[in-house]
Amino acid sequence: MPNRSVLFSVLVLFGINILNFYDRNLAGALAEPVRKEFGLTDTDIGFMGSLFIWIYALIGVPLGMVADRWSRKKLMMIGVVVWTSMTALGGMASSFLFLLMTRLGVGVGEAVCAPAATSWLGDLFPPHQRSRVMALFMLGVPVGGALTYFFSGPIAQAWGWRTAMVVAALPALILEPALAFVHEPERGATETVRHTGGNLSIWGLLRIPTLWWIIASGVFVNFNMYAIGMFLPALLGRVHKMTLAQAGTWTGVAYLVGGVSGGLLAGYLGDKFGHRSKNGRLLLAAGLTSLGAPLAYIGVIQPVGSVGMAIVMLTLAYGTMNTYYGFVYASIQDIVAPTQRGITMAIYFMAMYLCGASFGPLITGMASDRMARKAMEAAGATQMTEVFKAAGLQQAMVLIPILLVALGVVLFAASRTIAADVARRERMAAAV
Repeated sequence: MPNRSVLFSVLVLFGINILNFYDRNLAGALAEPVRKEFGLTDTDIGFMGSLFIWIYALIGVPLGMVADRWSRKKLMMIGVVVWTSMTALGGMASSFLFLLMTRLGVGVGEAVCAPAATSWLGDLFPPHQRSRVMALFMLGVPVGGALTYFFSGPIAQAWGWRTAMVVAALPALILEPALAFVHEPERGATETVRHTGGNLSIWGLLRIPTLWWIIASGVFVNFNMYAIGMFLPALLGRVHKMTLAQAGTWTGVAYLVGGVSGGLLAGYLGDKFGHRSKNGRLLLAAGLTSLGAPLAYIGVIQPVGSVGMAIVMLTLAYGTMNTYYGFVYASIQDIVAPTQRGITMAIYFMAMYLCGASFGPLITGMASDRMARKAMEAAGATQMTEVFKAAGLQQAMVLIPILLVALGVVLFAASRTIAADVARRERMAAAV
């Protein structure tokens, strides 16, 4: 049973990750009022999401190196101040360009969180307990997203989207002082075999086969995650005729119910069965995420009048996707040294964000605009309407189940190489 200091650390880091994904999902939660005010296309909205990811990915590598060499606590305190300040500043945007610049600032600040926090958590818990704590930490994805949609949509409908952005920054006033009281552990504190040297170079890390498969899996899962985050409220609004507040609330339900259930399931299964074999966690990840493909397809294609079925299927699909984090992030901890977890996570984030997540909003938005034009031309119309925009977005989001199939295949491939990579890491640790 972890002591109070460890539990307090976990709760504070979890709270910070909730805020991380709350502020990250604002662009999707507020996409419709922003689109209408500035006269944007879905490609423009997608570009806003992709621009955030590009800067997040690129700045994450040097910040990951800092996380392995400097105080993770101080680094995270700086990151929280930066991203929440820029979130609030977005509420003052008088142009789309100004809003884009603030989202770049949010990306810089948030790039601190994952490398520093996952490295920190790896030093609080031994290997056989890491699936559960990583799954708990990554519940920040669905919980933060759910809270974004629960609150930002109704706030924006009542007081405007700018107010919703300012409100999103306020939790930092509590989390920043709490972080100041958290004790940062020694690196490698919970390893069975203490690792004090023999680190691989960055090029050495990139020669780990399992890391490449995990990066590829990150490409597919995060393409889908960011496409859903950016466009699910719009899908519910356009196709199923929900108001901004209703679309936000039901998106929040999908995030909370599906995401939390999936995360908890991964944590439980990962620690109970995953350690029985070196590849257990990745096999579980491959199976569960593959189940999401048919669920997502059924949810996306539902017509007007079948919103209940759409929400249920998309909630279940989102839940299967959220099992990914507890299984895969714990597996990353297994294949590299404790003193290299920050940089490894940063490399993983950079590669999978630049190759996958950054294109999720942009490609989905471009596909939506293209399909909308085709629907307009097929109808013989000369003016784009919300009806055609709804049809275009619905067809574009069929990309999600297709990529879930690819995700399952890649995770299965990773399960075939991880045993050898874990053995290599253990030999290196024992030889020092």
